[in-house]
Amino acid sequence: MGMSVTISAAADQDAEQIFRLQYLCFQSEAALYGNYRIDPLVQTLDSVREEVAEDCVFVARLGEEVVGSVRGRVTEDGAAAIGKLCVHPRLQGHGIGARLLRAAESALADERGATRFRLHTGHRSESGLRLYRRVGYETVGTARGADGVPMIVLEKSAGTYAATA
Repeated sequence: MGMSVTISAAADQDAEQIFRLQYLCFQSEAALYGNYRIDPLVQTLDSVREEVAEDCVFVARLGEEVVGSVRGRVTEDGAAAIGKLCVHPRLQGHGIGARLLRAAESALADERGATRFRLHTGHRSESGLRLYRRVGYETVGTARGADGVPMIVLEKSAGTYAATA
């Protein structure tokens, strides 16, 4: 009998697994742009620890292994900035990313008062764009990451988080 993937709030002791998973997952994203200096690949372990302590961070677990994560925080304008959604490559395509997103959206709206959700993804990140659009995000603009990668900015109302599946 196989184990189920569970979604829960991240704990301090998860930071190192999140850090390693993020490094693994964002290799393919870096390859899309020929840029291995994208933010998720140069972030420090201490910075991940700070995010786990201060932000709204969720993990997907298969047994004791962290196989997915997402982070969010409410910004000054009341929107929740969601970022660094990643799922282990061997488990992608099974709805784990959508489940992580739903958990973060729910907590950010219900516990932290977010009125909108906003995220950025690389303009060539087709699988990410498909997921975000499927769960109700709409393109609202473009930006350029600090690493120079062209980004698409997507948003949705916090009132629609319950529809995320």
